[in-house]
Amino acid sequence: MFILIGIAAGYLAGQIMKGKGFGLWINLLVGVVGGFLGGWIFSLLGLSGGGIIGSLICATVGAVVLLFVLSLLKKK
Repeated sequence: MFILIGIAAGYLAGQIMKGKGFGLWINLLVGVVGGFLGGWIFSLLGLSGGGIIGSLICATVGAVVLLFVLSLLKKK
């Protein structure tokens, strides 16, 4: 279930960050990694994503942050 949420989050993050993505497959992979990152960010803020929707939001936020950082590194 975690991987499916991460894949969906990667797709959503790719749509949100139009022009800053790395293609469909890499964005999906970033979504899975972003799920871990989003969970970490939300735990630092004292928030928790409850249920599937909360987990999807958390993973999407993490994937957007990761895509943003990767796009900054790509420009250099």
